[in-house]
Amino acid sequence: MKPAAEFDIVVYGASGFTGQLVAEYLAAEYRGSDIKWAMAGRSLDKLASVRDAIGAPRDLPLIAADASDSVSLKAMVGRTASVLTTVGPYQLHGTDLVAACAASGTDYLDLCGEPVWMRQMIYAHDAEARSYGARIVFSCGYDSLPFELGVWFLQEAAKKQFGSTAKRIKGRVRKMKGTFSGGTAASMKAIFAAAANDPSLIPMLRDPFVLTPGFEGPKQPPGNKPLFDEDLDIWVAPFVMANINTRNVHRSNFLLGFPYGKEFVYDEMMVAGPKDTGEATAKAIVAGNNKLGAQGGPKPGEGPSKEERESGYFDLLFIGFAPDGRQIKAVVTGNRDPGYGSTSKMIAECAICLRRDTPDVAGGIWTPGVAMKDALIRRLEAHAGMTFGIEA
Repeated sequence: MKPAAEFDIVVYGASGFTGQLVAEYLAAEYRGSDIKWAMAGRSLDKLASVRDAIGAPRDLPLIAADASDSVSLKAMVGRTASVLTTVGPYQLHGTDLVAACAASGTDYLDLCGEPVWMRQMIYAHDAEARSYGARIVFSCGYDSLPFELGVWFLQEAAKKQFGSTAKRIKGRVRKMKGTFSGGTAASMKAIFAAAANDPSLIPMLRDPFVLTPGFEGPKQPPGNKPLFDEDLDIWVAPFVMANINTRNVHRSNFLLGFPYGKEFVYDEMMVAGPKDTGEATAKAIVAGNNKLGAQGGPKPGEGPSKEERESGYFDLLFIGFAPDGRQIKAVVTGNRDPGYGSTSKMIAECAICLRRDTPDVAGGIWTPGVAMKDALIRRLEAHAGMTFGIEA
């Protein structure tokens, strides 16, 4: 961990929609605490307007930094122990920042859902981050924290109940109200554009083990069309975020030394409905998924109203199967819109947890669950409106 710095956390992209929500959360939840933080972005005037709008202290420091100006990024990184960035798509705006953090031993946290770029960063900077003590933590929002950490939580319970981890887990989105962020939509568009320009990327996008360098596990369920789930007696539909969440779950197993087993199988789907009506609902979900990355969708900087964010929620079910057929179920819930209200709290708590609760975690490129485990669950339950539990 980087020694004492001017700031514990710099929120980079604080004048953007999600970045402002992160800053607003820190200003409210940690007012009067000893957390030293600052806001950063391209325009000091815009940052000052955000500072006033969220009711942050007038003396909250502001830092000018631009993703296209590596000198400004290095100057920002040099002043802080960790950088929390909401400036995506990360394949367009994150590469130099990851490099600067890895080289200076500065912790880095983001909301990335771009597996090919993440793979490129792992190959380029994991060794350097380990050498200099930088903890690089991708995917600290709705993609993929509740899923990756939810699987870890279930496996810890399975060890107690079964005497071993579950070799097969199903992730099922039972309920979800809210919108995906404009940043998520922009990332999907960037992924599609990159693959169109370089077809060699397509096999990596399809590879469940793209984030486990040197390891190729068993065939995984494709999750690309509606199906009837016999175990739950319901129809399920493809889940648009499964292509990043499943990759992060397998990376966690890899980073932990394969406690889930090298034959571990995991998939994610959305619950559509019962046998008699669920198929039509599942097909409608597929149609909606196809629109997410299309033109006319949400744009970065846009998002739902406060009322819409606060009325959102999610309910995730994880079912683990023992070799003898026994089952164990874990549930992860959130009480805000997943793409904005909950995500902004998740990444803020990750940054604080990494700095305050898990200082002994070594440098390297991590998933949130592997890096912070129970300490992060405690923070998310205490501050971020989330719950983790075992369902009878």
